[in-house]
Amino acid sequence: MKKISTGRQILSQLALAGVGLFVAAPLLNLLGIAFDDSLQGPPLEFHLLPRQFGLAGFTTAWESPAQGLPFVVFLKNSLFIAGGAAVLAVILGISLAYAFARMRFAGKRVGLFALLVGSLLPPIALIVPQYVLLTRLGVRGSQLGLMAVYTAIAMPFCVWNMRAAFLAVPSEVEEAAMVDGADAKNTLWRITLPLALPSIGVAALIAFLVGYSEYTLAWLLIDKGENVTLAMALSNALGQYTVSWNILSALAVMMTAPVVVIFLALQKFLLDSYLFHTGLRQE
Repeated sequence: MKKISTGRQILSQLALAGVGLFVAAPLLNLLGIAFDDSLQGPPLEFHLLPRQFGLAGFTTAWESPAQGLPFVVFLKNSLFIAGGAAVLAVILGISLAYAFARMRFAGKRVGLFALLVGSLLPPIALIVPQYVLLTRLGVRGSQLGLMAVYTAIAMPFCVWNMRAAFLAVPSEVEEAAMVDGADAKNTLWRITLPLALPSIGVAALIAFLVGYSEYTLAWLLIDKGENVTLAMALSNALGQYTVSWNILSALAVMMTAPVVVIFLALQKFLLDSYLFHTGLRQE
């Protein structure tokens, strides 16, 4: 293995530190604004620490950020809609991704291309047919209707990502399982899926983030205050004439916190699965 010189190591560390600072600075500034009760207008200066420390922004964001409803209601709606969309996208996409990875059938390339084109289309481009379809089904304005839309948006990416994960699993492992008497169903669920779990987990997390952070379609489809999501509540904090910047920043911090908690909770699982998968491939 080629040894890296001390000067190059120092330059690399400095470059990485600069990138980290560039990423962390806006987040630190957001925290400073959220805890600053002295703001009377737009924050035009960069401050790591608030000028007047207080929790007024968080109190308002917790008690009634929008629609006269507490933060917990919007958090519950967002977790239910985004979480449900992620689960449905993964469950519905597993069989399709496995078929594209392992089976031969007519129209395979056309189907993959259609999924790729579907993932490249902006979600707002399909709002008219989605609006009409959900209205005909009687679920427009409901959480289930919005969940179905987010599932459709996340499905192409999930299928492509999980297909790549299934292709990375050596076919010899599946063949050995079949030689031992396992059928195709048991091979998929007991052999292939556990080895592909890291990529499936990444697909689920990204599908969750798509539904958790999206608000344009939600604004067009949701018409009841009790179904409003966190992203909609965050947009609602931008008043027509005035903006409470500390409340807006506090709500953004509170909205980000569940995502960080979910990632930290799944990080060890994803890392352990990835290391197991890598070790198996190297043997």
